[in-house]
Amino acid sequence: MNERVKKATEARKDSFIRFVQELVRIPSFSDHEGDVAKRIEAEMKALGYDEVRIDKTGNVVGRMGSGDTVILFDSHMDTVEVHDAQNWVSPPFSGDIVEGRLYGRGSVDMKGALAASVYAAAVAKELGLLAGKRVYVSGTVCEEYCDGESLKTVIGDMPKIPDCCVICEPSDNIITLGHKGKAQIRITTHGVSAHGSAPEKGVNAVYEMAEIITRVDALNKRLFTPGAPHGTIVLSDISCVSASLNAVPSECGIYLDRRLILGETVEDVKKEIEALIAGKRASWEVGTLRHTSWTGDPLVYEPIHNSWKIDEGHPLTLAFNRAYEETFGKAPDKYDFWDFGTNAVTPVSMGIPTIGFGPGEYKLAHMLNENVEVEKLEGALAFYANVIDTL
Repeated sequence: MNERVKKATEARKDSFIRFVQELVRIPSFSDHEGDVAKRIEAEMKALGYDEVRIDKTGNVVGRMGSGDTVILFDSHMDTVEVHDAQNWVSPPFSGDIVEGRLYGRGSVDMKGALAASVYAAAVAKELGLLAGKRVYVSGTVCEEYCDGESLKTVIGDMPKIPDCCVICEPSDNIITLGHKGKAQIRITTHGVSAHGSAPEKGVNAVYEMAEIITRVDALNKRLFTPGAPHGTIVLSDISCVSASLNAVPSECGIYLDRRLILGETVEDVKKEIEALIAGKRASWEVGTLRHTSWTGDPLVYEPIHNSWKIDEGHPLTLAFNRAYEETFGKAPDKYDFWDFGTNAVTPVSMGIPTIGFGPGEYKLAHMLNENVEVEKLEGALAFYANVIDTL
């Protein structure tokens, strides 16, 4: 166990936990992260970062060191919204600590991890662990809607492509080697409008969609494999266009969320979608999402990605194993694999070795009474500092 890192992180423990609480107390829903970005910027400056800036997209980026080996720690600043505040055991923006757990929206997803990475770079500088290294810590915007889009700006502004990327999404402090792929698809059926009193003169687009919906359900059942990794597909939205409530709908649309396991590909999904619409008056397209960041920068997200996994024998994985032993006094007994998407899609698509680790149980993200163990936050801080030392 690295005693120097242990002592340095323990010395900063109180200020670190206060910082997590402050971040949780600042609402930062997607596209409204400005206040929390400015708070992170101020903390980085107070901790002695060599460079701190907020870029055109609204991401906050800090740098420690100036060596040739470039390490990027990324966390997103945005959170999902809260519509059930009255039901929380502690107010969702309180940052209260109750029986060793810190409560609040974003405590798990993922302000605790973001704060840990901010402080880990400061610990590394304090202990002289930055020789030959350049550590970037980013707090990115709009991840909840646009996986990886804002991270493109962060990496694009760097003078050198990172040698590795750490995605700090919640994993309950378990090294995470990858995540499922995703394809979000919009299917539209095309009808012919007619008066409601003479439906035989039209073509009802909703009826055209009905069989497609049945096919979607059947596909999801075929994908299901009990007790084993499997892909999924779900209809997450439906709408129709009609001249009036007295008319045959001329158009119907559904939005599909397809998750891919290792071995499935985007090309496989495209063939599935063609089969879903076969014989129907229908077309499909990728369900492109468009957002505007808090700085006014447009984000256009194409949600179609393969799954990915870093090899257990990759040098980055082995470095993480060593950092884990230094932090927790034992070798990792297992790895994890996220079943959701993250900003990793950007560095992975660029060929940058990427791996994950973060405090908090990801099943608590987005939920009523979202909370994280304080002990896990402290463990993540020490682990990130040891990662910087090990790489």
